Amino acid sequence: MLAIVVSRADEASVHVGDHLRELADWTTVEDETRPDDEGGGTVYRTDGAELREFDALHLDIDDAAAAFGDPECLVFASRHAGDTGKLLTAHHTGNFGAAEYGGESGRFARACPNAHREVVDALTEFAPDDYEVGMECTHHGPTEVGAPSMFVEVGSAEAQWRDPEAARAVARAVLALRDATADALTENGTRRHLVGFGGGHYAPRFERVVRETDWAVGHIAAEWCLDALDEWADSDEARAATVDRAFEASAADYALLEADHPELVETIESLGYRVVDETFVRETTGVPLGLVSALEDAVGAVAEGLRFGDPAADDPEWRVAEIPEDLLAEARGIDAETVRSWLERDAVAFGTEQNGTVVAGPVVLSAEQSRDAAVSMLADVLRQRYDSVVREDGALVAREQRFDPERARTLGVPEGPKFGKLSAGQPVEVDGDEIPPESVQRERIRQFTL
Repeated sequence: MLAIVVSRADEASVHVGDHLRELADWTTVEDETRPDDEGGGTVYRTDGAELREFDALHLDIDDAAAAFGDPECLVFASRHAGDTGKLLTAHHTGNFGAAEYGGESGRFARACPNAHREVVDALTEFAPDDYEVGMECTHHGPTEVGAPSMFVEVGSAEAQWRDPEAARAVARAVLALRDATADALTENGTRRHLVGFGGGHYAPRFERVVRETDWAVGHIAAEWCLDALDEWADSDEARAATVDRAFEASAADYALLEADHPELVETIESLGYRVVDETFVRETTGVPLGLVSALEDAVGAVAEGLRFGDPAADDPEWRVAEIPEDLLAEARGIDAETVRSWLERDAVAFGTEQNGTVVAGPVVLSAEQSRDAAVSMLADVLRQRYDSVVREDGALVAREQRFDPERARTLGVPEGPKFGKLSAGQPVEVDGDEIPPESVQRERIRQFTL
């Protein structure tokens, strides 16, 4: 069940609540077990969702989930205040430092990374044309909610809080969460959840990750949040414990940093979490995390150049194919685009160099795929340069006829334009005699052991 909290003290929240009740078929029941100002009284229920009203502002409501029972996810329909113009936004709650606006210092509400990811998409779909959609860092209470939760907001001033189109867009986005889970599916004992560190309050890098990959983001400590943590925490141990709580409240094992923070990286890794970069997040999108882990162990880390081909999405059985490094390098030098396109389409994974721009091997194929397919592709690439490419005695043998300057000089051909013609396969005349190109050629042979 999706729990929806409306605050009567929040004008925008009331308007969103009005539109929520218009957009779905609700039944009403009277809950006399709780005071009306604490979510009791008239309760609204529809398929997959329940709406309750509270008198207090959202950030002052503790244990809101208790009014609903055991919801999958809880949404605070709220206003956003700031100098950001027309904005619809969503964020998780908590305090990396001292609690100035609700909740406890150094504590966090349980995030709902997957539902947050979905609501950002829904807000984008339903937002009025003149509204931006964004996400914010973790920056206020409550910290004790009782269920995975987030704020979904209309901003950023009174005109927008009273805008019926904006309120309706938020209401539609919230209702779209009725079938959403709070967390991503568990894979390989973990989830595609990140904790974000660094950057600005409105977290453009983390928003980009949420929009463009299949990873979700839980709590985010903007630079000012990290400063607040440093000011509040009285020891390295207290600082590390707060960071640890942010991971626990995000159900995350991975961290993504916006900027260089070597001491923070050391702290995160000492707690047993992994720091990854945006390349890792993008390259592993669509690839089962169990396969990612196995291939990183066997071949090398994504940070070291491991890349995945289309078959990786199917989580196949795999093996490292014995492709000669010199063969791969020769083919890459002739037509790097064709080699990479084949690997991206047909290989489970492959190694790269130079920040992922240059294919370097090894090559990982599915267990059912013959190495011959890769060798045949590389042989075809070699044929763009060599006169013949054949298999002989366990090797791929490439032959080409090349212009030999020494032979040309021996026949009296002067260096210059005539050298160029012979090199291009055209005959030339010297002292009345025709010199055919084949008379000044030498065979070059490259052999690649298979």
